[in-house]
Amino acid sequence: MAGPLGEYPRRVIEDIKKRALHRTSILEGQVRGVARMIENEEYCMDIITQSRAIQRSLESLNRMLLDNHLRTHVTEMFDEGGDARDKAVLELLKAFDFDSK
Repeated sequence: MAGPLGEYPRRVIEDIKKRALHRTSILEGQVRGVARMIENEEYCMDIITQSRAIQRSLESLNRMLLDNHLRTHVTEMFDEGGDARDKAVLELLKAFDFDSK
């Protein structure tokens, strides 16, 4: 059911929440590491390698969050039907950069 302002209630599956928080901690350390590498003027290719690792880590986080969204909110939105279902479709298109905006 929709909460205030048409938003859905907060809900993250406990296992996904635990893994997502762990992933964000790793990302924080990776970003700090890249900043140190830049500050120390380390070899560009080494910095790029670390930056690409951060991108892969972010993609992993996005997969977890999308998994949660599909299992919780999208399921409810499709069950509700109508405008809620349409909103779910638009959100998914946006998540995959298929929206026209």
